[in-house]
Amino acid sequence: MSTLVAKPSAAKEMKVAKGVRFTDTMLYIALADGREIGAPLARFAWLEKATPAQRAHWSIEPHGFAVYWEELDDGIELEHLFE
Repeated sequence: MSTLVAKPSAAKEMKVAKGVRFTDTMLYIALADGREIGAPLARFAWLEKATPAQRAHWSIEPHGFAVYWEELDDGIELEHLFE
């Protein structure tokens, strides 16, 4: 029996944010490896209540491990979306 285990550097690269987009009810974060992870906006009440203009002003934290909304003074660490 063999087991495939990702190398630590590869695992980190999989969780690097490259972009953000929204629908009416969902948040999507594009990852460096080409995938996209989504979560219901209802999971983040502070983001669900934000205006479209506030949602549009996001930044990716250094090394891409989180997305931050300065005007809302809050953010999302990618690792929490994978839990």
